[in-house]
Amino acid sequence: MLDFPRWKVIAISLLLAFGVLMSLPSLFFGESHKYWPTFLPDETINLGLDLSGGSHILLEADPADVARTRLETMEESVRAVMRRADPRINIGDISRQDGVLSFMVRDSTQVDAAREELLPLTTGAGLTGQRDWDIEVRDDTRFVLTPTSAGLETAVDNAMDTATDVIRRRIDEMGTREPTIIRQGDERIVVQVPGLEDPEALKALLGQTAKLEFKLVDFEADPNAVASGRAPVGSQIFPYPDNPTGIPNIAVKRLGGISGDKLTDAGQGFDQETNAPVVNITFDTEGGARFARLTQNNVGRPFAIILDGEVLSAPNINEPILGGSAQISGNFTVESANQLSIALRSGALPVELKVVEERTVGPDLGQDSIEKGMLAAIIGTVAVLTFMVVTYGRFGFYANMALTLNLFLILGVMAIFNATLTLPGIAGFILTVGSAVDANVLINERIREERRRGRRIIQAVEVGYKEASRAIFDANITNVIAGLLLFIFGSGPVRGFAVVLIIGICTSVFTAVVVTRMWVALWLRRKRPQELVI
Repeated sequence: MLDFPRWKVIAISLLLAFGVLMSLPSLFFGESHKYWPTFLPDETINLGLDLSGGSHILLEADPADVARTRLETMEESVRAVMRRADPRINIGDISRQDGVLSFMVRDSTQVDAAREELLPLTTGAGLTGQRDWDIEVRDDTRFVLTPTSAGLETAVDNAMDTATDVIRRRIDEMGTREPTIIRQGDERIVVQVPGLEDPEALKALLGQTAKLEFKLVDFEADPNAVASGRAPVGSQIFPYPDNPTGIPNIAVKRLGGISGDKLTDAGQGFDQETNAPVVNITFDTEGGARFARLTQNNVGRPFAIILDGEVLSAPNINEPILGGSAQISGNFTVESANQLSIALRSGALPVELKVVEERTVGPDLGQDSIEKGMLAAIIGTVAVLTFMVVTYGRFGFYANMALTLNLFLILGVMAIFNATLTLPGIAGFILTVGSAVDANVLINERIREERRRGRRIIQAVEVGYKEASRAIFDANITNVIAGLLLFIFGSGPVRGFAVVLIIGICTSVFTAVVVTRMWVALWLRRKRPQELVI
């Protein structure tokens, strides 16, 4: 067990050297890497919100918004399937009162056919065994579609998952490193962005639903009724702050428009005539074809560009737009146009999110945490190093060298994986100092015990490492399992603590069991001592 061939010594030494090398950029050179050689690896550890400062925002969704969207989507789907049915099924106006859809089938002989067309529009609500919509026929010809509670819960859950992904893409577009974006409960999302001290731009970006729509303007609507907020049948009213007519509202056709989910790209640009900031958008194949049909069939008519329920502009369609590209104009600045581009590229939020909590952590507080954490680490490390040397002599010195290398290895591994260090992570870092020497204490005490039993030096050392290693591995496996559970089920700082703990356990076992055993074996082979002081 104490036999270490040359290749194994070289391999372990190179591994240790590589770990120390990977830790140096984080320890001494920071993110600037001004004096770090360019040909060497330059990965560094990222600092979490509590260490580097940044913004913490708590977003909350409104389930009623999801319910309204589902009603609108179901209404359009109902109209589409009835129109495409063969033969076509004629229905009356669709009502959306009290959160349910209802409509009449004009021909009573088509009721069964209408039900067959509606059934594929409903699906199972998760694993509840219920449908997401209940279909009921009343008075022989009136259909009533009622959303079920299970269906709404499933829709809200899916919307929150999608919103989390959209927020992550938006923040990534900003170039911010290592954000923490997690769901909290059923209707909330926590966003933490290290290094961002001004949350206003972040709030503006995250609070923007980016629901883009193109709808035809109802130019036949009575201006007086539109001004008072009354919409004609088949139309709806949207606010239009920049309306040239001075009327604060505008009426648009409720159906037949195009939504922004058909976009493939969006970017900030400038209008060729006015040089004003605009947003250039590109549709996918289906969206481009629909936009081409919309403009071909309505040349000379205005259409409204609606963003998050507010009309940005309502230009006339002077000629068909066939290239699959369009331009969004409004009172944009370069910054606001760029933010809208990011929001459109990342996709629309499926539900409106409101900021319910906001905190900003300054870098001074984070620096203070780092300094206090490092002070605690230094005091704890010095105390442990002193104890080990006084108690175990040469073997304590080997343990101290292994402990020092262990600290470098933890930082090196974290840098390789581009991990984030948080204040609880520093606590886990300090905790590994104690667990690292714990293995050496077990080994050294077992060697002492074997010597007291009368074993010779080499036998005592070999049996001591062999027997102690079993207990060391058993104990640390349970710690790793606990760390994995913390990482899987924890969030934010808890996961930061778990990451450092798991890495520290693995590196401490390696340095305490393998590295110190190599040093002891080389010393015994070279000196062949007649007495062992431990």
